[in-house]
Amino acid sequence: MSYNDIMKLIRQLELYRLENKITQAKLAEMLGVAYETVNRWFTGKTSPNKIQTFHIEKLLKSKAKK
Repeated sequence: MSYNDIMKLIRQLELYRLENKITQAKLAEMLGVAYETVNRWFTGKTSPNKIQTFHIEKLLKSKAKK
């Protein structure tokens, strides 16, 4: 997955979070990571690894089906 693909995924995740009124802390809990990790993704300090990317995609796909 390219850097641009990851950044697009993070933007989709942030949009999902805002539309559903989910805090970064709650989102972190849903993804099984620390709040700080999610915060670093959204501020561009780090990007998710392959396993985290898989869980983000899974979350977005499962919510899109509803």
